[in-house]
Amino acid sequence: MAFLLGGTALGCRPGARQPRALPTKVDLAALQRIYGEPLYSQDDEETLIRAFFADRRGGFFLDVGAGDPIRHSTTYFLEKHLGWTGIAVDAVAEYAGDYARKRPRARFFAYFAGDKSDGSHDFFVSEDRNFSSGSGTDPRGGTYEKRKVATIALDDLLRRERVTRLDFLSMDIEGAEPTALAGLDLGRYRPELACIEVSSPESALAIAERFALAGCREVSAYRAVDAINRYYSCR
Repeated sequence: MAFLLGGTALGCRPGARQPRALPTKVDLAALQRIYGEPLYSQDDEETLIRAFFADRRGGFFLDVGAGDPIRHSTTYFLEKHLGWTGIAVDAVAEYAGDYARKRPRARFFAYFAGDKSDGSHDFFVSEDRNFSSGSGTDPRGGTYEKRKVATIALDDLLRRERVTRLDFLSMDIEGAEPTALAGLDLGRYRPELACIEVSSPESALAIAERFALAGCREVSAYRAVDAINRYYSCR
């Protein structure tokens, strides 16, 4: 089997809804026989996400650091092939036109996701727009354009857009993930699955603490096949 699921959760009240059983082992080759090779994501994120939701249709996503609307996207398959809708956030405003044309089910917003709204943050964009960062550091080197980008707390954005629940949260913002998560009430929105890039042991610890405080669990089985991201479930 592709997934070996854990047993009944402990510590739940009689009659209370049981937390979702999470996979305890992942056979990536078996999943790819079912779902095929990833069409859009940079690595195997798309396969893991599709398998987690069993190709469920019609969910809602929040994609932070969304980048190009198609290339390396963790949410494009959900939108294009499964009819999901959602919100895409990226500090590179030039993506807006491509999202309007190619991702009609995704509402795009050009912000730097932080712990507070209504500020500004220094942001650096490479000449080819293939890399951008709030720190201006690219391990490959290169030349950057420096710009000021408006900040927003994700709580404020979701409230403004009248979002009440997240099925999938994707976050890839080059080390700024802990700060962005500080501006998101995970206990309120409780994403069924979150895929969060980790850039350092310190970042990984801060991310883990944020999800643990919200009562979310790591999908730790995914670590065996994805060393770049951490996956969490809040349901």
